[in-house]
Amino acid sequence: MEHSAKPLPQSKSLRRQSKHVQRKLKAMKILDIGCGTHKTPGSIGLDINPKTDADVIHNLDYIPYPFPDNEFDLIIGNQVIEHVADVLAVMSELYRIARPGAVIRLDTPHYSDIASYTDPTHRRHLTSESFAYFTGKRPDFEFYSHVRLRQRIVRVTMLKLWRMLGVELLINSSNRYPRLRFLRRFWESYLCFIIRGKTIYFELEVMK
Repeated sequence: MEHSAKPLPQSKSLRRQSKHVQRKLKAMKILDIGCGTHKTPGSIGLDINPKTDADVIHNLDYIPYPFPDNEFDLIIGNQVIEHVADVLAVMSELYRIARPGAVIRLDTPHYSDIASYTDPTHRRHLTSESFAYFTGKRPDFEFYSHVRLRQRIVRVTMLKLWRMLGVELLINSSNRYPRLRFLRRFWESYLCFIIRGKTIYFELEVMK
C-alpha cells in the first residue's frame, strides 16, 4: 500500500521568516509595465492595450506616467523595453516614480538572438552593457541623464547546448566575481554571433 509523503515540519524560526517575507511582499507596491495578459500577481498593470490585464491604460512613450513621484518599490518590465521609442525618457520616468532603493527588473532579447530582429515592433537591440549608462561609471555620458542606478544582476541566458557546456555559467560569473566581467565583454564583442545569447535580465537598484 502506497502512502503519500508528508511535508517535513518547519521550525518556528522558518515559519516566522516565511510570514515576514509574505508580509513584506504584500506591503510592497509593484508596477508591471507592458503587463500584457500575464500581469505579475499583486502588481498594478500598465499597458497600452485595453484587452490586456492592465489596471491603467497608458502608452509608455507618453511622458509623464499617471503616477506620483516615489510611488513604487518594484517595477517589472518583461520583454517591453525593446519596444519603446526613447529608452532614456522611459528610464527617467521609471526613476521618478520609483522610491529610493527600489528595484527595476527588466528582461529583453539579447541583440545576438534572432528574436531581437524577428518582431517588427522591436525598436531597440540591447547588450548586457546597455544600462551601464546609468551607473555613473561612464563619465563620458553623465551629462545625458540624471538617473542613477546600481546594477545588482545582469544575467544572459543561452540555448540549452551552451548551458550544458558551461558557457552560460562562465558568461554570468561576474555576478558573483566582478573581476571576471571581462569574460562577458569578450564574448559579447567577439563571439556572440557564433555562441548566441537568448535574453538578458537586468536587476537595477534605484539610487536617490
